[in-house]
Amino acid sequence: MDTLEAPAIDQALDVLARRPIVALTGAGLSTDSGIPDYRGPGSPRRTPMTYQEFLSGEDAQRRYWARSHVGWARMAQAEPNAGHHALAALERCGALKGVITQNVDGLHTAAGNRAVIDLHGRIADVVCVRCRRRSSRAELQRRLAELNPGFIEAAGAAVEAAPDGDAELAAVDGFRLAWCTGCGGPLKPDVVFFGENVPRDRVERAYAMVDAAAALLVAGSSLAVMSGLRFVRHAHEAGLPVVIVNRGPTRGDDLATVRVDAGCSETLSALAAALGTAQ
Repeated sequence: MDTLEAPAIDQALDVLARRPIVALTGAGLSTDSGIPDYRGPGSPRRTPMTYQEFLSGEDAQRRYWARSHVGWARMAQAEPNAGHHALAALERCGALKGVITQNVDGLHTAAGNRAVIDLHGRIADVVCVRCRRRSSRAELQRRLAELNPGFIEAAGAAVEAAPDGDAELAAVDGFRLAWCTGCGGPLKPDVVFFGENVPRDRVERAYAMVDAAAALLVAGSSLAVMSGLRFVRHAHEAGLPVVIVNRGPTRGDDLATVRVDAGCSETLSALAAALGTAQ
């Protein structure tokens, strides 16, 4: 832990101790699991596919699924890191009442958290755009491998991983798509794309989770998009203290009671060790 941040961590402990906490997490929490983020310090500029582009036709869908086919083979191997385990430990000891995550990697559940709202969905699930039938991403990966034998191997180990189970590929020509086994419609990952709205019932459950807490802990999110920032604003307006742990500035810094500019794994581990004994 950077000694320059020790006073901020002490302040965070003073704010969070003996208060029911809800955590709001972002991509910065999963970088230590080998999953790149969009906006962290040193991250390259990325232009993720929008929902409108994905719906534009087979060319866009081929580009998405070819990249995802390669990226998923790596993302599926990701495991929870110390930050995920720290939040799971806080839930077990009763300090943490729930997690609202902007991540789609499912690592909170894998670490042992039970009260999790996957705000943007989960990359491990697939949905048909036409009939809304849901299926497993692992099963789709098997189907895509059968349709495109050797594609992952041909891409090579040096292909750069991108956020959300994507990969940077220059050529996707000839990649064969898999279609819904129910209606033959196009498949998309059951996640919220850029330009797509988070389901209203999910947002309402997240607001209710914040309302039932006495403090909000933000971990690994720049809060650059409203889907996460709104909960910080909601907590601030309700008079709840907000602790933000993130490397680099966030859009919610002016709403924070305490700001810790440090990595999630080490900071959350320190908070969990202290808060676990304070309950």
